[in-house]
Amino acid sequence: MLIFNTDLDNTMIYSYKHDIGDDKICAEIYQGREISFVTSKTAQLIKEVNETVLLVPTTTRTLEQYNRIDLGIGIPKLALVCNGGVLLENGVENAEWYNESLRLTESAHDQLLLTEKILENDENRSFEIRNIRELFVFTKSEKPEESVENLKEQLDTDKVDVFNNGVKVYVVPKMLSKGKAIDRLREKLNPELIISAGDSEFDITMLNSSDVPIAPKDLADTANLPEKTIVVDEGIFSEKVLERVLQTAKYYSNN
Repeated sequence: MLIFNTDLDNTMIYSYKHDIGDDKICAEIYQGREISFVTSKTAQLIKEVNETVLLVPTTTRTLEQYNRIDLGIGIPKLALVCNGGVLLENGVENAEWYNESLRLTESAHDQLLLTEKILENDENRSFEIRNIRELFVFTKSEKPEESVENLKEQLDTDKVDVFNNGVKVYVVPKMLSKGKAIDRLREKLNPELIISAGDSEFDITMLNSSDVPIAPKDLADTANLPEKTIVVDEGIFSEKVLERVLQTAKYYSNN
């Protein structure tokens, strides 16, 4: 069995704000608006990949946010949402997996509660404070770097990671990473090979935990990724990723 764990936003799908050309297909509708897209080529390649390997969307999105996505392949057999804290099997949540996620992150729960208290008094905060399934905390800030530094000064960073992605600010237990989810999935399914692709800080642990990591050049230039990482430095990232997945699958089927 070959598994392909893929991030979604800016890896497979792109916001309406991102220029991917006119030949594109809507992949997400929110409040009646088309907000995310895939290129037509990506849509075709996703279908080919899905028929060749076990494609596992692996995202920090909540279940509600994930369910808005339509990759054109129906409901994936497996998906990891909430940064790997929730496993979906044919669209149905695996309760055992989620309970194990809570156990793994239990030592950081006090830090999540403290995070909420700190953010309540953060004058830069521009959005509500969301504790996602008791797994991690998320908000937005007008000055995200300042909010991150303030949190780092007061939290136990041996237990949690604190970072921002644009204006979004996250506090995530170290045991709740995409990399940890990959390790758990490997133990559960014992695949021959795990391929992964991602574009952001959230994806670094996943890339490090997989056998064939694929990343864009800007992430590879700034993150500590394995030497084996396939670096994409031109073209539409989603298209190049999917082409490499198909190449890898073909190589393994012939050897």
